[in-house]
Amino acid sequence: MSDSQQFYSLNINLLEEPILQKVCEQLDQTSDKGWRRLAGVIPKKSRYNLSPMELHQCSLKVMEPEGSPARKLLRIMGDQGCTTRELADLLQIIGQSNAIQILRPPGIKVVTQPESMAVQSGQMAKLCCLAAGHPVVNYQWFKMDKEVPHGNSSELAFNPVDLSDAGFYICRVNNVQSFDFSNWVQLDVIESNLACNGISLLPVNKLQICTQPQCPKLLVGDKLILECAAVGKPLPRYQWYRNGAAVIDATNKVYTIANVSAEDQGMYYCQVSNGNETEDSKNVEVIIGCGKLWTHTAMECTEDELSDLIINVPTNEPLFATDKVALVIGNMSYKNHSQLKAPMVDVYELTNLLRQLDFKVVSQLDLTEVEMRNTVNEFLLLLDKGVYGLLYYAGHGYENFGNSFMVPIDAPKPYRSSNCLCVQSILKLMQEKETGLNVFLLDMCRKRNQYDNTILIPENLKVTANIVFGYATCQGAEAFEIQHSDLANGIFMKFLKKRLLEDKKITVLLDQVAEDMGQCVLTKGMQALEIRSSLSARRALTDPVQQTACSPDSLARNLQWAKANELPDSMCIEFDCGVKIKLGFAAEFSNVMIIYTQIISTPSNIVDCRANITDFPLDLYVDPKETNKGTPEETGSFLVSKDLPKHCLYTRLSSLQTLKENLTFSVCLTYMYEGVEDMVDERKKIDVGKPLIAKLDIHSGLRSLFPPSSHIPHSPCHSPERASSSLHPSCVFTSPRYPQSPLNVYHQNLTSSVQPENYWQDGYSGYPRSAGRRYFTELKSPYSNVTTTRHRNVPEESTEDNFDFVYKY
Repeated sequence: MSDSQQFYSLNINLLEEPILQKVCEQLDQTSDKGWRRLAGVIPKKSRYNLSPMELHQCSLKVMEPEGSPARKLLRIMGDQGCTTRELADLLQIIGQSNAIQILRPPGIKVVTQPESMAVQSGQMAKLCCLAAGHPVVNYQWFKMDKEVPHGNSSELAFNPVDLSDAGFYICRVNNVQSFDFSNWVQLDVIESNLACNGISLLPVNKLQICTQPQCPKLLVGDKLILECAAVGKPLPRYQWYRNGAAVIDATNKVYTIANVSAEDQGMYYCQVSNGNETEDSKNVEVIIGCGKLWTHTAMECTEDELSDLIINVPTNEPLFATDKVALVIGNMSYKNHSQLKAPMVDVYELTNLLRQLDFKVVSQLDLTEVEMRNTVNEFLLLLDKGVYGLLYYAGHGYENFGNSFMVPIDAPKPYRSSNCLCVQSILKLMQEKETGLNVFLLDMCRKRNQYDNTILIPENLKVTANIVFGYATCQGAEAFEIQHSDLANGIFMKFLKKRLLEDKKITVLLDQVAEDMGQCVLTKGMQALEIRSSLSARRALTDPVQQTACSPDSLARNLQWAKANELPDSMCIEFDCGVKIKLGFAAEFSNVMIIYTQIISTPSNIVDCRANITDFPLDLYVDPKETNKGTPEETGSFLVSKDLPKHCLYTRLSSLQTLKENLTFSVCLTYMYEGVEDMVDERKKIDVGKPLIAKLDIHSGLRSLFPPSSHIPHSPCHSPERASSSLHPSCVFTSPRYPQSPLNVYHQNLTSSVQPENYWQDGYSGYPRSAGRRYFTELKSPYSNVTTTRHRNVPEESTEDNFDFVYKY
């Protein structure tokens, strides 16, 4: 029997007194979750026979100075054989989570952290991590976002180490009850050369420079490259010096100057340190010969002279992104304004297409102002040098004095700029990260807001060549959505989705979409795509992702963003009667999830058996009439139905971003034994943590956009002690309820059968599916024959036979 099992089988009277005192403090302090409630949920037919006299004796303890009614009650229960597990189950019924936490056995903790190091290729390298905990400790190493094959021991050995092994590593340790992560460490691999002969004979922590800087003859305008590389443990750090003075920001192995001038001449060397030792490279003298000196002063020249100044850049040089990230938002269920329909399918289809282009996408429906701002903030944290960033918004919007505004679902009537998100402000923050490409696709109206006379001072945008705006309509015009027997798209998305996967420069692609839209009879003369761009290079959404030496902050932010796509693990629940029920989870959006239940095993003596789920958190509104349905379509989930298993009961949970605590619910089983007319009920409480977008806690107070740093627990540059208090503890990487998952570097509560590198593609049962709010109860499904109702926006126009209505945004 494991230590954990022994702990839970222990009689509660044998628990340590400090534990019992803390539990009793919780039960004595509250009434709705206190000791009286605990006594009330004890089954009448159980072995705990609590008489009225005994309960009265518990009450009398209040009169004593140090008396505790709860302690008296637990002593009585312990005398009758109550175990720690049975007490925990009763505490779960009354929702006393604090007391349950106190009863949990000792957790797991990393006691020996791995250390960063630099080694020569061909040597043996070893990363070590040791943890203490009960029962058996399991290990799993990860390199950045991917699980290391066979990396399931406390030591991760490379024999021999290769250049491809360089990167950031982390180790996850877990047991049945809890989990922990090591610190991030970096393994730097230096290519073997003759200067490193005999280095394998040195101690593993010995610092030694392997590559000394060399300098060829240079002319003015040439590129200077100085390189110094060292091995040692801890990881060596570098600082370049020129003429005896430290060069600012020259802290990498390679020091470069793109265009040298005579002023760059001097004596250079690199100082290498690993905290234990310090070593200087050899001095190298940089001499700059005579050559044409380029200046930034204005001058007059003829056309012939100008042609001589043109730098010929190869036009066929391949372009790439260091990463691709996208935020896709669709607002439909407005509280004070007309409802929309098309954003549901628009967001669904765009998400699928972007994932095929290797974008990491978070898609959401129906966000309030605080939720929109916090989601955009999380998106901005992902951006870094060379990253392709795409933001798509479908919903109500307007444009005043050159500024575009996205309208949240809780915007008042009338709304003003202070209630909305300014697109230009977001773009300015994106530019500060030196992104490789910024794409805004705004599927909204751009009419003037007569209630908003605020004139915002235009943002001082940098002069860059990486901005592309795709407006669904022209300035001062409206955007339309259409309904077809098998289609419910906005006009813009109807034509964009046909071309988005084409390998063309993004501006060329949008130009062709504009031409296609111009042929649409329905909206000709009313809606036309407008494109604004400062793009100079042939950047395309199909450009490959080429990983560079990512900064630790960048790695940590990617892990943070990925948590929005993490699903709970499927589970099998066995009731006391022998019935087994399977619980499965699928995502439609990052804030919409389907729970499906299926009875997979029933004893032969049970003739009638039904199961359903109920008792959801109050902050997650769930209409009981739309739960436990026989088909996904009955819940409003039209687009996901083809990917879900058949013969189940389905419940859709939307607005997961509103969850403040873990998602808990009850599985209720009702059955009848053969030959017995009375129905029997059993109930089990389930806690699946924070699924999907709930992990980011975007419902909480407004966060300032783009803070200076992102203190994410266990990021490569921040230790757990420095983690920001604004992050919820569940934002670490994985949930203690699912300690066997591979990592949840890309997904927090993932199944152990899915590899991390595939999470973005099929981490939640295929791509995210679209689903609207529950007011779509009778809406005509785009992909089914289910009829539903919705509030129609006016005006309506008759169309060709193949279309039903055109709705304005």
